[in-house]
Amino acid sequence: MERTESMPAQTRPPGVATVDPGSVLLPGHDVPLGRYTTVRRLLPQRTRRLVGAWCFVDHFGPDDVAQRPGMEVPPHPHTGLQTVTWLLDGEILHRDSLGNEQPIRPGQLNVMTSGHGIAHSERSPAEHPPLMHGVQLWVALPDPARAGAADFAHHAELPRWRDGDLDVTLLVGELAGERSPARVHTPLLGAQLELAGAGAVALPLRRDFEYALLALDGAAEVDGVPLAPGALLWLGTGRDTFAARGEPGTRLMLLGGTPFEEPLVMWWNFVGRSHEEIVAAREDWMAGRRFGAVAADPDPPLPAPTLPTTRLKARDRSGGFRDS
Repeated sequence: MERTESMPAQTRPPGVATVDPGSVLLPGHDVPLGRYTTVRRLLPQRTRRLVGAWCFVDHFGPDDVAQRPGMEVPPHPHTGLQTVTWLLDGEILHRDSLGNEQPIRPGQLNVMTSGHGIAHSERSPAEHPPLMHGVQLWVALPDPARAGAADFAHHAELPRWRDGDLDVTLLVGELAGERSPARVHTPLLGAQLELAGAGAVALPLRRDFEYALLALDGAAEVDGVPLAPGALLWLGTGRDTFAARGEPGTRLMLLGGTPFEEPLVMWWNFVGRSHEEIVAAREDWMAGRRFGAVAADPDPPLPAPTLPTTRLKARDRSGGFRDS
């Protein structure tokens, strides 16, 4: 999925409310994506850049696309990251420069690893469901995986189970003795939680992970904090569990991982470690090098935006600047 902001590190969120010493509510802000889709961007924000290695969280929909094209994102590049795509409603056709052409539907998972460079496009098929609702997430790749080969995997079957009044679908990582088939490069967790009753629910957490909960739909309350759809509650580290309650059918996304300590430079669709890396990636994309072509896509590739006149600076997971 394409980033549409040329300098996300300079974007001020509409408000960051401190809830208690161990959690921060991040309401996000709306960003146009392509010609027809608007997403709510939850990460990165000025005060919170990462949750584990999760460095980018977009929540889109639910949108009525019955009489609209739906998602239309032409070929664009990526470096230094994995994209993780999850749908609640709708259908998206993924095409990439490795030659993959794969539709994704609700309950299925697409994981694309850019490594040193890949290009892809994301489009709703001509005949598509009337609703579009989902998330796209980025995972920052550590050294040396970020310089490795590109890859793509589609997972039609994922671990699913019921724990009391909670239905769990494990997207990535390990939870409650279950393991996802999706390959990751740092200790990571992504899981959809659906409340099946009105009582409080909880899951065991790792104290060495930091966690956040994204409200996908329905009204929820997490550790006494109201959580509206499209908001992200950062839970911090050192937790053994959390308590959530809400109406039956409420869906949340639990994200977690060990704190990612490598500094990052994020600009447009690139994740790097220095200004020079980003400049080189942009030059290669505009020159038709490194990333390959999405041959099956009918549209020309997106041009990269103009770089800012100031040097891009690396930031740590809490938003502080690091030498790059």
